[in-house]
Amino acid sequence: MADKVLIIEDEPTLARLVSYNLSQEGYEAEVVGNGAEGLHRAVNDNYAIIFLDLMLPGMNGFEVLQKIRQHAVKTPVIILTARNAEEEVVQGLQMGADDYITKPFGVAELLARASAVLRRSRNEENKPAVSVGGEKVIALGDLQIYPDRYEVFVNGQWITLRPKEFEVLLYLAERPGIVITRDDLMNVVWGFDYIGGQRTVDVHVSSLRKKLELSQQTVQIESIRGVGYKLIVNRKPSSPGR
Repeated sequence: MADKVLIIEDEPTLARLVSYNLSQEGYEAEVVGNGAEGLHRAVNDNYAIIFLDLMLPGMNGFEVLQKIRQHAVKTPVIILTARNAEEEVVQGLQMGADDYITKPFGVAELLARASAVLRRSRNEENKPAVSVGGEKVIALGDLQIYPDRYEVFVNGQWITLRPKEFEVLLYLAERPGIVITRDDLMNVVWGFDYIGGQRTVDVHVSSLRKKLELSQQTVQIESIRGVGYKLIVNRKPSSPGR
């Protein structure tokens, strides 16, 4: 069965272009031209991906995204935006979007981002996560991560992380013991077209590592020279006399 995608876009030419190319790739595409109808379908039907324009008549894309997440809909959302302002992209990601594409964009980029987001979504089932009181938590050593709340606790104490530090930690924690390349972190956390370079990844990992090491010793981020990083979980040292 083909993966069904929802395109919430009020520009007919662009909507047809996105729909056509996704259909050619094997997706079953549905198009709506306003936020209210898009929200209704997103909440009441099942989709593999939602493509969401920010500039919509009536209810804008931010409002649609907020209400989608308030309804506990976990479907991956890719923002379509003509605005390249970083603060707006960041706002969308912090509100629960999974990725974004800046207009105008090429077909290859559209398909690549759709494939990457869908792959990450399906990998959710393999996360080392458990449910505590109905809420998902990733527990590794002294570290507890609450993805839905963007909160991290070490030894029961909340630690302050910047949004990108949290996203880097979450991605590593979902794959403990696996080497993650800098390119992977850059693409997943910052996006394919981010121009900051790999140095941005190194700076965030360095800051994140310091915050973790100040609080505990069981979970560490190890550098793999020339490749990237991996998160390792050490056993707690035995108590004296045991």
